[in-house]
Amino acid sequence: MISKPKAFLFDLNGTMINDMGFHLEVWNKILNEDLNAGLVIDQVKQQMYGKNHELLDRVFGKGVLSEEDIEFYSQRKEELYQELYAPHLALIPGLGTFFETASKSNISMTIGSAANRFNINFVVDNLNIRSFFQAIVSAEDVLESKPNPEVFLKAANLLGFDPELCIVFEDVPKGAEAALNAGMKVVIVTTTHSPEEFAQYSNVLFFIKDYNDPRLTKLFS
Repeated sequence: MISKPKAFLFDLNGTMINDMGFHLEVWNKILNEDLNAGLVIDQVKQQMYGKNHELLDRVFGKGVLSEEDIEFYSQRKEELYQELYAPHLALIPGLGTFFETASKSNISMTIGSAANRFNINFVVDNLNIRSFFQAIVSAEDVLESKPNPEVFLKAANLLGFDPELCIVFEDVPKGAEAALNAGMKVVIVTTTHSPEEFAQYSNVLFFIKDYNDPRLTKLFS
């Protein structure tokens, strides 16, 4: 455990909201029904990290899809996702109270996500939580995706804190690796991956099912 942190850096999908199943359903439709990728569902899940164009390049090969097609299918994916997920949009249990406690404790907060602004705005504005964040770093704000540490280093820089004073909240191994590469400790939300999948990352403080976990109180002292 580190001394009382100055900042919390949150991934979005799977960390603040439990929506990865909806992303998986839509990506499966786009890749297999629209683009005939021929992937089984587990293969689709393994590709779900980074920016949309990076995912499409990994699946089909860089340069196979035109820039126009990549833009079209990327936007189509997000529109279908929002339509599907909107009736279920909610913070992971306990997170609203956690935000309030952090704010009262003068801990700065930011979002650092591979999601684009279209999706981040969809979440923070519909849930009315934008006021909790002093900065937001989206896919459009970085050149390199996780596990590159750029997103978290940029978030820390915007808040004005050294990396060792920041704690990251993540749900995927590549996010934990990005935090490690940034020199930051991480708390893992087990919405999409089991603890065994993070065994190689020495920066993991602990695992939580949701934000009602009593161990989170230690972060405020």
